Amino acid sequence: MAGEILIKPDLQFVKRVMAAGGDTVKQCYQCDTCSVVCNLTPDQKPFPRKEMLQAQWGLKEVLSDPDIWLCHQCSDCTVYCPRGANPGEVLAVLRQMTIEKYATPPLLAKAVGDPKFLPLLILFPMVLLFLALKLTGHWNIPEGTIVYSKLFPTLLVDFIFVPAFFFAVAVLAKGVMAFWQDINAPHPWRVKVEGNLVGNLIATLQDIIFHNRFRTCETTYTRSTNHLFLVFGFIFLLIVTTWGFLNEWVLHNEPPYFLLSPLKLLAMAGTASLLYGIWNIVKERQANAAKAGYGSYYDWFLIYVIFTVGATGLLAWLFRLVGIRILAYPTYFLHLTAVFMLFFYAPYTKMAHIVYRTVAMLHARMSGRGF
Repeated sequence: MAGEILIKPDLQFVKRVMAAGGDTVKQCYQCDTCSVVCNLTPDQKPFPRKEMLQAQWGLKEVLSDPDIWLCHQCSDCTVYCPRGANPGEVLAVLRQMTIEKYATPPLLAKAVGDPKFLPLLILFPMVLLFLALKLTGHWNIPEGTIVYSKLFPTLLVDFIFVPAFFFAVAVLAKGVMAFWQDINAPHPWRVKVEGNLVGNLIATLQDIIFHNRFRTCETTYTRSTNHLFLVFGFIFLLIVTTWGFLNEWVLHNEPPYFLLSPLKLLAMAGTASLLYGIWNIVKERQANAAKAGYGSYYDWFLIYVIFTVGATGLLAWLFRLVGIRILAYPTYFLHLTAVFMLFFYAPYTKMAHIVYRTVAMLHARMSGRGF
């Protein structure tokens, strides 16, 4: 028969969805309320109804569906669902499983989403940093004025973190390219992409940076504002990191810098924005847990890593200002541990959402689906 599509249900896939936090998926009875109330879903082939059906039936092809990334988990669908199927939570689990599917190695991606591996994920960068200190003879807390480069020389930091950064970029790039190929593969339900790639990418990035679509959410509207603080905190700190790199390796200006220098002021603004955003995200999630879902361990993993990066960075700066060596250097060590976790594990955490969602939104825009 012409137009036949072979369906291969996978029960283990359904069990995996349920175990990872989408345990309510079986409660969905396809009433389509979720797609009706969603302010983000396109008119053509709307979500999340079809994704809920695919997840129920164990159709693993849903992991190559770009629409699961168009969802911003604003939870309007979860609030209005008459069966308590929590579509927002289910799609969040599907996004997590998509990252696992395209990540290299997938085992590390699964470890990031499993709380029993958390001690090992923390231990790995700590042991790496301890070994670096031991091998370079910087084991003891330095005497005199607190200067963090006495403990971790700039060259040593770069030797550890630059390869970690490029590892994360390579893993993420490999996964996203495979994802792009799959969402453009010739299938009956696929759509054709057209138009200028660069122009559409710029428009998509503008939407993401300023959260234009995120702000159409109703149930958790404040989440968009909190995310904006988080995004701009990251942008400010990225500028600070790049600026500091150029100062040290091009202009040969060694830290620490003057307290009220532009670099320091931007760093303080970025840290404040980061901590304020993440603190409000935590409060908002707790306040809306009953109606919008509390979120899975996978969600909270990144939240707490980011919070630890900001908090230890701020404390290390304060301890240096007041001259408490015994606290300053260990706090700085913990800060480097958290920063390593943030970047090295980025392709496996919700940090990867930034790239996968960009690709999915670009695909939707170039296929004329209202994005």
